[in-house]
Amino acid sequence: MSEKKAVVLISGGLDSATAAAVARAEGYTGYALSFDYGQRHRVELEAAAAVAQSLDVREHRVFRLDLRQFGGSALTDANIAVPEGAPGTGIPVTYVPARNTVFLSLALAWAEVLDAHDIFVGVNAVDYSGYPDCRPEFVQAFETMANLATKAGVEGRGFRIRAPLIDLSKADIIRTGTQLGVDYALTISCYDPDAAGRACGRCDSCRLRAEGFRTAGVPDPTRYR
Repeated sequence: MSEKKAVVLISGGLDSATAAAVARAEGYTGYALSFDYGQRHRVELEAAAAVAQSLDVREHRVFRLDLRQFGGSALTDANIAVPEGAPGTGIPVTYVPARNTVFLSLALAWAEVLDAHDIFVGVNAVDYSGYPDCRPEFVQAFETMANLATKAGVEGRGFRIRAPLIDLSKADIIRTGTQLGVDYALTISCYDPDAAGRACGRCDSCRLRAEGFRTAGVPDPTRYR
């Protein structure tokens, strides 16, 4: 039986760690891909390395690209503050223009080279911040594009974009990951952590994470400053 390979996007956050654990549970050999894109929360790359190691991936690569050249997001532009408090309406300033499109495109390139036909991504359309590239419609559209734009797709050896958390609440994601042995103490979700990797506890991502642990009835291992 041939080896089942999958490229798994690991950011260092709670969702991507859970998606990677799902891939492992389904018998895939994981090839982890993270991005150093100029994000202000670069400590997440250390978390991504720890998560990848804990999930026994075959290889973990960090792809470097500098989205600060474009800016347009509180995560890549030092002149835009990370908002605190309850989220407002509309798409927040923490949205990074075209981020998931760029990341999945690079994951697709590596998958084609590896002869891997599954790409796992931890996007979620329930407890999320309103990002347009976390919706099921986006995932389906990208999969369609992937099978039109690649040699493997044209030759009938196409790709599946796997988003196993797409319709789960944050609490359900945490319950799933806990059952699969994810060590959430290794992860960080904060948009504005300090140099020691401690979460602010005030940004939208921190609030969603904390509420998820409370609702799931799972102790929150997050280190707050």
